[in-house]
Amino acid sequence: MGSDGESDQASATSSDEVHSPVRVRLRNNPGRKISTEDINKRLSLPADIRLPDGYLEKFSLNSPLFDKPLSRRLRRVSLSEIGFGKLETYVKLDKLGEGTYATVYKGRSKLTDNLVALKEIRLEHEEGAPCTAIREVSLLKDLKHANIVTLHDIIHTQKSLTLVFEYLDKDLKQYLDDCGNCIHMHNVKLFLFQLLRGLNYCHRRKVLHRDLKPQNLLINDRGELKLADFGLARAKSIPTKTYSNEVVTLWYRPPDILLGSTDYSTQIDMWGVGCIFYEMSTGRPLFPGSTVEEELHFIFKLLGTPTEETWPGITSNEEFISYNYPRYRFEGKKRIAAEEAMRHPYFNCLGERILTLPDTTSIFALQEIQLEKEPGMRTNSLSESGKTTKHKWPMNDDS
Repeated sequence: MGSDGESDQASATSSDEVHSPVRVRLRNNPGRKISTEDINKRLSLPADIRLPDGYLEKFSLNSPLFDKPLSRRLRRVSLSEIGFGKLETYVKLDKLGEGTYATVYKGRSKLTDNLVALKEIRLEHEEGAPCTAIREVSLLKDLKHANIVTLHDIIHTQKSLTLVFEYLDKDLKQYLDDCGNCIHMHNVKLFLFQLLRGLNYCHRRKVLHRDLKPQNLLINDRGELKLADFGLARAKSIPTKTYSNEVVTLWYRPPDILLGSTDYSTQIDMWGVGCIFYEMSTGRPLFPGSTVEEELHFIFKLLGTPTEETWPGITSNEEFISYNYPRYRFEGKKRIAAEEAMRHPYFNCLGERILTLPDTTSIFALQEIQLEKEPGMRTNSLSESGKTTKHKWPMNDDS
C-alpha cells in the first residue's frame, strides 16, 4: 500500500484468476528472470494485481529489488509507481453512508478491478486526523485474519485521509433484516464461530474491539463474517491501563462498563458476543435499553441483581446505589474467553479441522463447511417504496 502502511497488502484477498506470468531479465543478472508473481510476493500484493504497462521492464532496469534487501523507502516508491496511495487508482461508484467526520463510498480498484469500500475522512486544518482514524489505521495494518476486514490502501491528501477496505455485501443487521429476523440455526453457528475466531485473534494480540454490534460485522455472499470498524478499538498494554467507559453501543455494553468501570480486558467484547448470539438466534435484541438505567434494569431482571457476595464492591458503587434496583436473583459467572468458546461442544459438529486453520484461511476453505440456504432470504433487499436498500458501511459518530 502507499503512505506509511507498507505491510497492509499482506493479507489482501486473492482472486481465483491468476494472470499468466510475464518475465523479464534483471539487468545485473541477465540469466535470472522475474515475473508478476515474483513482484507480488516481494511487495506482498494480491495475486490478481494488474501491474501498469511496462512496469516489469522499468522495474528490472531501475529497481533491482531481488539483488538486495528491500528497504521501507524502496518499497514505498515501488508501491507508489504501481498506483497505491493515489486517489486516481480508485473509482467512486455509490455513497454508502455518512458520519460526522467520514463519508463511505462503494468503489472499484483499477489495479484489481475488485470492489472496495472507500472511507473518506475529512481533515480539519487545525485538528488534523481524528484519533479514531489514526487508531483504526495503526491497528488494522497489523491485523491479518480471514475474519477481520482487510485494509488495502491508505491515501493521504491535504484535505482527506482515505482508507481503502475490501468490500463486503452487507452487515449482520442487514442480513437479519433480509432474512425476516430468522436466520437458519446452522448459519448462526457459523457466524458465531467466525466472530469468536476473529476476536480470539485480536485478543491474542492484546487488542480490544470495544464496539461489537451487528452493524460492525460484515458478511459477504459466501457467508464469511468479518469484524469491522476498529475506531474504538484499543491495544491493551501490560500492566493494565485505565480506559474510557464511554465505549460499546448501549445494547451490547456489559453491566460493569455501564456502572462506570474503566478497568477491563477482553471480557468487554465477550459480553457483546453473547448479546449478538441471542439476537441472531431469536431475531430481536437481548437488552434494548434506551438509557443506562433502563439497560441495567433489563440485564438485572434477566440475570439477577448483583449483591456483595456475587459482585464484591458493588454496594459501594455510587451509580448502582443511585438507581435503587429491585433485588432480582443474581448468578455471577465469569465470562468465557473467545478461545475457550471456540472449543465449546456447541461447535463439535463443525469438526476438528476448523480449529487448526491458518489465520488468513477462511473456514469455507473446508469442504464440509457450507452455508445453508436461508428460507426467508429476500434476493433483492427492497424498501417499501420499491427502491433498492443501500448497504450501510459501519461508522460510529467518531469515525
